[in-house]
Amino acid sequence: MAGGGAAPPRRPLTLAEVEPGSENERLGVARDSMLCNPRILKAELGKPQRNCYTLPGFDFSYGMHTHRTDGGVPEAIGHWNTVKPRTSLLQKMPRDFITMNRGALKAGYTTAHEFNLYYKAKDIRLKDDKPSRFKKCPPEVPADFTYGITARPSTPFFDLLQHRYKELWMEQQRALTAAQRVQEKKKNKVRETRTTFLRKHPLPAKKESFWHLPQFEKVGPHLSTFPDRDAHKKASSASH
Repeated sequence: MAGGGAAPPRRPLTLAEVEPGSENERLGVARDSMLCNPRILKAELGKPQRNCYTLPGFDFSYGMHTHRTDGGVPEAIGHWNTVKPRTSLLQKMPRDFITMNRGALKAGYTTAHEFNLYYKAKDIRLKDDKPSRFKKCPPEVPADFTYGITARPSTPFFDLLQHRYKELWMEQQRALTAAQRVQEKKKNKVRETRTTFLRKHPLPAKKESFWHLPQFEKVGPHLSTFPDRDAHKKASSASH
């Protein structure tokens, strides 16, 4: 707001504030409780939603007041509070008597006294081969190691304002629809038979050749009913 002041909270609406013709005008018997019910209260045009609960005054402080016990900023600037590293909490494993007995026999010891002396000289412990869910000591990390996770990439506001993701989705849907139509055409395609093939590609028509007796093939006509050769040619071309 102008002037640097904070906006007053939206307190519950009262009947004195309701103007004739407004959204929350009440006819007949009107009570203040009607304006404190969120299921009855209507939203005002151009204004934020009101709070239907009775709030304390402007001088009320929300939360819990805590007194400073750490010294504040001067103490924080004065020294650097560091965490001391924990000491190693490795569990001491029991003795490996099988390995020590084998070594004592190889060394030539046979009596119990010699075995006890060997145990004191060669104190061999069992190895912790079982995987532990919780590590006993903190891991060794370099001094410049950074904890946490990497920051996610910045939001592409330019693509959001241009509805770029919508256009990409529409292009994918168009390509998917075209691929489905091609697939349906392949499925619904009827297998071509000889009949359908001959309909598309008919065979060339054969010339009719009438059968004649061999002895009469080279015999010319004995009677000509045409007056001249031109009339014979015209009649032949007309019949064809």
